[in-house]
Amino acid sequence: MNVQSSKKAVPRSVLRPTHVVTCFLQKGEEEHTRLLLVRRSQQVGSYHGRWAGISGFVEVGISPEQQAYTEIREETGLAREQVHMLRRGGIVEHVDQDLGRHFYVHPFLFAVNEDESITTDWEATDMRWVDPDTMRNFETVPKLREAYEAALRGEEVQAE
Repeated sequence: MNVQSSKKAVPRSVLRPTHVVTCFLQKGEEEHTRLLLVRRSQQVGSYHGRWAGISGFVEVGISPEQQAYTEIREETGLAREQVHMLRRGGIVEHVDQDLGRHFYVHPFLFAVNEDESITTDWEATDMRWVDPDTMRNFETVPKLREAYEAALRGEEVQAE
């Protein structure tokens, strides 16, 4: 018997446009660079248990850059002066039919001082500093690797 899914694709025009930031925090130099990945809790709205960068919805009237600093402060406890934005990547798109959303991911790369202490909030159940090449070994949110690569290729941010 041929069983077909009763699920139908939602036309792109019906999908809710959703802008999010994804912040990649790194520490270390060149060949010893480590990225912070956090495991999403059951309390967040989507992708429970998946690994991600520091991320969140871009609030109305707030620039993605401002939102990036807000998410870092809320989710890691790091203040703006404890991180340094290195690069701003181009938008990475992801359509999630199940959620009815068309995500526009604004990726950022930040440097964190080696001695900074990070405390995750309710949005994460675990955190790890990993070699960027090992990201593929984790079950991540969609397009995480692509967002990281976009951040690496992105526009260099001048010191403020």
